[in-house]
Amino acid sequence: MEILWFTLVSVGIYMVSNGVLDRIERRRGRPLENRSVIFFVIFLVLALSSFELIQYFSQPNGAN
Repeated sequence: MEILWFTLVSVGIYMVSNGVLDRIERRRGRPLENRSVIFFVIFLVLALSSFELIQYFSQPNGAN
């Protein structure tokens, strides 16, 4: 079941990261030079935090 959550959250993170990057570019009025690197950083931060939360909430009560 955990793999299903990871997959669904990954798709959501991709969409959110792309949206955030598009907003940043619209505010600047031009595309970013290192668009793929910035996308990766946004995606990485969201993925690490989300996956940590999934693991935390999927543990049985009382587990560390």
